[in-house]
Amino acid sequence: MGTHFILLGLLYLCGVGFSQDCKPQLLHNWDFPGSDIISLYSPDVEHCQYLCTQHSSCLFFTFIGPDSTIDNRLFYCFLKSTPSGQPINQGPKPGTTAGFSLRPCNPDPKPCLSKVYWNTDFTGADYRAHFTPNYEECQRVCTNDPGCQFFTFANDIYGSENIRYKCHLKFSWTIPVIPKIDVVNDIVSGFSQRYQTPQYLKPECKSKLFPNINYPGNDVTSLLAVSPEQCQTLCSAHPLCTYFSYTSNDFRCYLKNNPNEMVPRAASGVTSGLPARFCQPDNNWVKKIYEDINFPSNDIRYFTAEDVHGCQRACTADPNCQYFSYHNENCTSKYRMWRRCFLKRVITLPVPPRVSKAINLVSGFSLKNCHYK
Repeated sequence: MGTHFILLGLLYLCGVGFSQDCKPQLLHNWDFPGSDIISLYSPDVEHCQYLCTQHSSCLFFTFIGPDSTIDNRLFYCFLKSTPSGQPINQGPKPGTTAGFSLRPCNPDPKPCLSKVYWNTDFTGADYRAHFTPNYEECQRVCTNDPGCQFFTFANDIYGSENIRYKCHLKFSWTIPVIPKIDVVNDIVSGFSQRYQTPQYLKPECKSKLFPNINYPGNDVTSLLAVSPEQCQTLCSAHPLCTYFSYTSNDFRCYLKNNPNEMVPRAASGVTSGLPARFCQPDNNWVKKIYEDINFPSNDIRYFTAEDVHGCQRACTADPNCQYFSYHNENCTSKYRMWRRCFLKRVITLPVPPRVSKAINLVSGFSLKNCHYK
């Protein structure tokens, strides 16, 4: 078993690839068992296919629909991969749909998710709620709220009378969040110059950063960021973030929520700041090259590039690439990856933390991407 995994890793590092054709068709009542990378929740098979398309390694998938009677993992989207790019096993399975990544089909990187889902709950990720007369108005509120990516609405016959007509606005990341950052000699990293901040942040505004200041406590979440400026961009995108603190020794970005006060503490190596609301924060951090920084994993492909600037240009030209790492000529990697350019991406499609059946609830997504077509 250990030899098998070592071989798979070497095949990956050596770039043994395959040619994958565009296969948009869905295989209903069919399963590709095994070869799972990760499972996520999806409201339907189309959304699941987009998740596979955006995942750096996913080549095919299966989705267990809400009407399945032989598998109780309803709304599960299983993302899968094999070295050959083809399923090892497949066969009939009622209530399950299988398919392939749309990446070879050059799909829209920001698809319009206009469908609504009756008797379905997108549980979790709430940050605000309103009362609206119907789900259409709830979806309009979500579309026009900068932080909202999806919603759940309780209709007029929902079981609990006191929350009928309640519209729950929900958040997930639609800008890239890097899952891991390492300090590695002779590797340099950077970002696509297509790096997308939210479309509603149009005019530029001046950043407000406080070097050697920490605001302890009140954390909403912590993420990785390569600089205080990227941390500010993450804070600006999150609807609950009122300020942030960034620790440079471990690249940790702490998003905080306290609308009442900010209590500063002197702290070496910590930079704090405020979000930019309704304007574009300083994005010079996107243009920089970061020496001795590696963004491991999440590779979509790699190749030899003359220098780091060629690697960055390739990332910018590839609509699937969000960021990259480049092994320069001094790299001492035992795999001899000198001058290798690794293009990378993470999922930015809105992903509900959980999807479940729920009578008289209606759920759906923001139409922001639909309005900009």
